[in-house]
Parts: sequence; structure tokens; C-alpha cells
Amino acid sequence: MDRVVLLLSVVSLGVSSQPITDGQRLFSIAVSRVQHLHLLAQRLFSDFESSLQTEEQRQLNKIFLQDFCNSDYIISPIDKHETQRSSVLKLLSISYRLVESWEFPSRSLSGGSAPRNQIFPKLSELKTGILLLIRANQDGAELFPDTSALQLAPYGNYYQSLGADESLRRTYELLACFKKDMHKVETYLTVAKCRLSPEANCTL
Repeated sequence: MDRVVLLLSVVSLGVSSQPITDGQRLFSIAVSRVQHLHLLAQRLFSDFESSLQTEEQRQLNKIFLQDFCNSDYIISPIDKHETQRSSVLKLLSISYRLVESWEFPSRSLSGGSAPRNQIFPKLSELKTGILLLIRANQDGAELFPDTSALQLAPYGNYYQSLGADESLRRTYELLACFKKDMHKVETYLTVAKCRLSPEANCTL
């Protein structure tokens, strides 16, 4: 709660007195948080892969290349050039949707270790920070045109009783998609933050 209050204070200062300086500070907090989540996602995925047999890894990699993540339904830049052309508000809005899409499925990643138990609260903090950034940058624009279409279903039948092989595939898919989406959010927030520095080179 103290962190949320601090974020609100930063946004208040940014809107009233020094929007660029305080906006950068708030962006720095958000970027730091998503970097932590991305590193955590990479670690969890790497640890899971290390626990698999070589043939299991090969088969799962093959399956995942043919599959897709639930969050792929969220329209986002298709490459780095489109990312660089996107507005700050668009990048923030996409980041918010991506983080929000993980609030429910991320609970299945919790438990068993301290790093895993950080995921859900860290996602909630990041979502709050991005929402504050959106409000500070939207200039009266509508936040989201249609949020009803953004309510994504959980990851397939992940929460149902599954056989050993199917459960293994779903865990692999969940971790791979989480890593992929945190990388996206990190990229979008980094580019959006860079836009606040007119002299900075925001090339990816």
C-alpha cells in the first residue's frame, strides 16, 4: 500500500509541476518492476527446461512453435519498427492489457518457492503503476475503447485434471508465454520511457 501511495504522489507531482522529470521517475519504477518479472520468468522457464529429458524438451519446443499464447489475441506491434512508431499511450495500454491477462493464470505459477510467490503481487504492483502512467498521459482520451473484448479465458484446460503428458505441456506453455509477454511489456515500457527524453536514441 505504501508503494501505491508513493506512486500516486509521483503522478500528482508530475501532473502539477514537473511532468517530464516525475514521469520519467514513475516510468523507471515500472520498467524496473517488469525487468524483475522478466528475469524471474526466464529463470522459472530455464529451471523447468532443465528438469526435462532431452526428448521431452525437443517435443515441447516443437509443439509450442505450432501453438500460441492466449495474449496473442491482444493486438500489439508486429515488429520493432511498429513499436517505435506507436504512441506512448498505445504502448502503455497494450502493456496494461498484457499484464492484466496474467492476473488469473499467474496464480497457478505460485507456490513451492519464494520467487514463484512473488509473481502475483509483483504483477498487481506493475498493473497499478501502468494504470497511473496511462492516466497521466491520456490527456482526456478514453482509456480503453472496449474492455469487454479483453477478458481472456484462462490457459485452456490448465485448471482441469490432466494426464501427466498434457500437464507437462501446459506447464511448459504457461511458462513460455509468461516469459514472452514479460519481454513484450519490458520492451514497450522501455520505449515509452525513452520518449520522455527528446534527445535520447530510442532505437531497439
